[in-house]
Amino acid sequence: MKKFFTHLSMASVFSVTTFLAGCADTDVYSPSVNSVTSSTVKVDYFADNALGNPLAIVQHPAGVHHNGITYVSYQGPLEDPYVASYNHNTNEWQGPFKAGVSEMGKDPTRNKIDNHGKPTMVIDDLGYIHVFFGGHGGMLKHGKNLLGNIHYGRNAHAVSKKPYDISAWEELDTIPAFGTYNQAVKMDNGDIYLFYRHGAHRSDWVYQKSTDHGRSFEAPVSFLKHKKRTDIAADDSWYAWVGKGQNDDIIVTYDYHVCWNNGAGINGRGHTTERHDAYYMVFDTKKGTWRNVENQAVTIPVTREHADERTLVARTGKNWTFNGTTHLDENGHPHIATNIGRDLGAKTGGPKQTSYFRWTGNEWVGGAPVNSQSRADNTVSRGDFVVHSPTQVSFTLAYEDEQDGVIAFFNSNNGGESFIKGKEMLRRKGATWAITSIIDNAHADARVIVAEKQKGTNNWHKVYLLGDNGPIQRSKAAASLLEK
Repeated sequence: MKKFFTHLSMASVFSVTTFLAGCADTDVYSPSVNSVTSSTVKVDYFADNALGNPLAIVQHPAGVHHNGITYVSYQGPLEDPYVASYNHNTNEWQGPFKAGVSEMGKDPTRNKIDNHGKPTMVIDDLGYIHVFFGGHGGMLKHGKNLLGNIHYGRNAHAVSKKPYDISAWEELDTIPAFGTYNQAVKMDNGDIYLFYRHGAHRSDWVYQKSTDHGRSFEAPVSFLKHKKRTDIAADDSWYAWVGKGQNDDIIVTYDYHVCWNNGAGINGRGHTTERHDAYYMVFDTKKGTWRNVENQAVTIPVTREHADERTLVARTGKNWTFNGTTHLDENGHPHIATNIGRDLGAKTGGPKQTSYFRWTGNEWVGGAPVNSQSRADNTVSRGDFVVHSPTQVSFTLAYEDEQDGVIAFFNSNNGGESFIKGKEMLRRKGATWAITSIIDNAHADARVIVAEKQKGTNNWHKVYLLGDNGPIQRSKAAASLLEK
């Protein structure tokens, strides 16, 4: 067990999980005599049992705000999905509750936490809360993956037993086991689209559509094509981020992954995280058609050659990328964030700077780092943004400032030609951050979820709900789950 959870025995891990699975951890707390003081002490985090790399921009939404309540999700003990909620009117927390059981995180012979099964959340029009979780391509026992290869875990779907109630969950058999990087979009008519990669690296990206509030999904449809290359020892692969566009549209930004064979690639390293360039396209869900930014037809599943011809935003040359997010301005023009830097797969890596592009109506412009104030030789930044107008955007950026981990706003009023640092939301000595995309329909006090990762510590992390006024606090007694 030392290789799996270096700080806890297996018995301790299951003890924590059993407690959380059966108990509501709310701020309506009945302390013992010795803990009266701790029950009144407030902390900035709402839970301390986030496991491994518990949050990401790609699995989204990780949180949804609805009717004055923000619902949040993250990867907790044994890589299972956990859900909590905060009522902005009453200032009360509920949960976290375990929302499902992942097939990952239970094998003591594995020497690392997989981290690909973190949850994605959507609330249907009837008020039921759905989470999709647990997959990193599926396994041989799940059958043959007709759209790619396999790796680990099982993609799963759970739904709350009652509307807007996170205390009890049931699993639905609605999606294949072979997914990872789940992303959910609910349209104005209530239809739910689930996007994900249908397997491990050498797999298509697909979407599935539900017209009955997520109780069933149509068969997967491929929209990004994986295939072998003939010029080098590698496969074409992709990473994508999808979001709701205008009216019936879904917008997609993606980058290209060179999936090297063993013994090939840079210095014979074989498979790395090597990714390049930025792309953009639009899915008209009403017509069932795809187009590029200039309204030219795009044929799916998109191959590398077709992507280069019709959907290219920018070349990054020798620099590597890490795909970000996309949003529209009032004119329907897309804005894109993507991380760009030197060989991001090397041990020492390079700067992983969040960069910004936008479509003017005639051309793509931008590409400069959002946080140019930090030292370019060591900066690691990641984040999402809000578009206020065609030339005004605000990023919520997590980055390293010397020895501190910082989350702050960066604002531009000139179309991204320059950014000015705004208010800091959180700063911690020795920290790095895992950060989500902007929460769906976000409340100003709860824009993103972040997890604090302290260097040199164990696999447990504190998780925060951040907004314009910083973190939403909670009583220490309720937030300190690992002490119970």
